[in-house]
Amino acid sequence: MKVFKIGTWACAALLGMAVGVAQAELAVIAHPSNPEAALTKKQVKLIFLGKKKSFPGGGEAKPVDQNEDSPAHAEFYQKVVGKTGAKLKSYWSKMVFTGKASPPQMVGDDSDVKTWVSKHKDALGYIDAGQVDESVKVLLVVP
Repeated sequence: MKVFKIGTWACAALLGMAVGVAQAELAVIAHPSNPEAALTKKQVKLIFLGKKKSFPGGGEAKPVDQNEDSPAHAEFYQKVVGKTGAKLKSYWSKMVFTGKASPPQMVGDDSDVKTWVSKHKDALGYIDAGQVDESVKVLLVVP
């Protein structure tokens, strides 16, 4: 009987750790010379939905996206924007059809986004927080 209880507890602990690993922190990043000190989730959401085209302090903001199949893509849009893949596609269909906005340019995975942002002063992207280095500036961390 004790073995079963210990086994159940151990399985629950391992499952909890696995869920924690799957939910990594995301970092919203900009070029190191970007004058912004930080952004809120709402500000990032508005930029990535094409509703704002500049940073709060001025200066053009050009969001870059990860490929739809990258691990960070669904997590970012769920945690920051509040949209699933289907709702996001529907949103962009309407925005493009009405001429109000275009979706962010897709540039690849974490590594590609980090490289892109480090080379474009007006870029804004997101990557796994564990991939951040001195080539980019973190404006928001999303747990």
